[in-house]
Amino acid sequence: MDHQHLSTLLWREQELLDLLLFKAEEKQYLILSGKTRWLARIAHEIEVVLDQLRTLEVERAAATEQIAARLGLDANPSLRQLAEVAPAPWGDLYTKHHENLLGLVTDLRGLSDANKELIEGGLSAIGDALLSARAPSAGTYTQTGRQTGNAYRAVTLDGAM
Repeated sequence: MDHQHLSTLLWREQELLDLLLFKAEEKQYLILSGKTRWLARIAHEIEVVLDQLRTLEVERAAATEQIAARLGLDANPSLRQLAEVAPAPWGDLYTKHHENLLGLVTDLRGLSDANKELIEGGLSAIGDALLSARAPSAGTYTQTGRQTGNAYRAVTLDGAM
């Protein structure tokens, strides 16, 4: 594996992270617009992109290991460490890849946190609505047979309450 191959993998990773960011924004739109019927579909699409990222990460790690060994680096170097020792123009290119990837990951974290808060807020609102709409209890009976705690009193057969 060479520098060109690793750079191509890094470009692909950026594309996938950008697609993931797009999917997260779609999810936010669906949450905000109340179109919850599509949330399962977008969750599946996000999972597909995450699977592609996991596969790509394995390939990128292998390519990085081979280049690191040729450059005399320890196993599993960071992209920044690789950029510091890579020959020109690769060092500068790896630095740009690192900056771009860091920016995308930061944006994804922020959007993911915002979506989580929206979902939790929505669940809380649903829970509050369910509690406020809860029907009163049927009440209980005392030793004398009278009903207590009942907001609705049944009418007896003779019409008395």
